[in-house]
Amino acid sequence: AHRSPALTLKNIKDFEKLGVKVIIAGAGLAAHLAGVVASHFPLPVIGVPLKGGALNGIDSLYSTVQMPPGIPVATVGIDNAKNAGLLAIQILAVADKNLGKKLIEYRKELALGVLRKAEKLEKLGWKNYLTKV
Repeated sequence: AHRSPALTLKNIKDFEKLGVKVIIAGAGLAAHLAGVVASHFPLPVIGVPLKGGALNGIDSLYSTVQMPPGIPVATVGIDNAKNAGLLAIQILAVADKNLGKKLIEYRKELALGVLRKAEKLEKLGWKNYLTKV
């Protein structure tokens, strides 16, 4: 956003023409990319603050989450691109039932994973569990 603003704007316009519905923008330090994109792209923008610099990503988090009224950026945790992707899928699933079904299945698998870990913990005990995780 800072070093090549013309290219950033060109890409945003190209994304619109291509029918992109959600943009995920990751940036570190001052982390203005998501905000710049959101100011030019009329659909959802999800910001991923990235670790780096003296503040280890806290500056990126604040820069991404503290947008002025009228230009929102959904923001996930520092270095949490996975949640950004899942949030984008949730947004798209509003109009795509197939994506919605896949999300439901994904969430069921998450819950089963927790149950499997709990069973393993119960079986091994916490000391053995921690050495085998």
